[in-house]
Amino acid sequence: MVSIQNQVVLVTGASSGIGMACAKAFAATGAKLILAARREDRLQTLATALKDEFGVESYVLVLDVCDRNQTQTQLNSLPEPWSNIDILVNNAGLSRGLNKLHEGSIQDWEEMIDTNVKGLLYVTRALVPGMVERQQGHIINIGSIAGHETYPNGNVYCATKAAVRAISEGLKQDLLGTPVRVSSVDPGLVETEFSDVRFRGDTDRAEKVYQNLTPLTPEDVADVVLFCATRPAHVNLSEVLLLPTDQSGATLVHRRSP
Repeated sequence: MVSIQNQVVLVTGASSGIGMACAKAFAATGAKLILAARREDRLQTLATALKDEFGVESYVLVLDVCDRNQTQTQLNSLPEPWSNIDILVNNAGLSRGLNKLHEGSIQDWEEMIDTNVKGLLYVTRALVPGMVERQQGHIINIGSIAGHETYPNGNVYCATKAAVRAISEGLKQDLLGTPVRVSSVDPGLVETEFSDVRFRGDTDRAEKVYQNLTPLTPEDVADVVLFCATRPAHVNLSEVLLLPTDQSGATLVHRRSP
């Protein structure tokens, strides 16, 4: 495990779920965290918790990655010593709805595309030139099994995660000849707020997604993200597909009898 102590790590979507778990995993190594998300209160609470538990400083960045101008302005005006980002965890993302394409909500489509694809691109475009210039950096994109396998009623969400996979592959090709690394960590079922968001707060429906099986936890995904980031400089884990034992495909899950 290569030390990343004092390296600057920016995590988008850091206010909950996988993003929060990643922040904690990196803080435990002594890295410096830029916590980016829209919910300032949650970010401030997390920053305080990281300081208390790990003794690390965090920079709270209230950011909507869907807003191109805001993203560019905020990321290009980070103060010292936060401006030179070593590791970017592109985690911000969401799913909305579970409908047949011809019955889907265009507003839902736009929200997923704006966050999962365009938001990831805006952040990446703002930060990667500095990594190339400094000859140091690592981009870790949080994808999904949905980027490998389309499932019924998942149409546009699956398309956005397939885009993340393609962007990760294309970025790695474009960075060939530089020491900047690119990884995509693609989990299956993870019990977070994901299903609550997808079903707009229908908790009963969300809970059924994980009923009678053991899903991944955010910490499971964060462990893999940290593993990618702490390999020797000559090692690039380009793609990791991470599934719970109770899952063998996008729609293939084993549910135990209640």
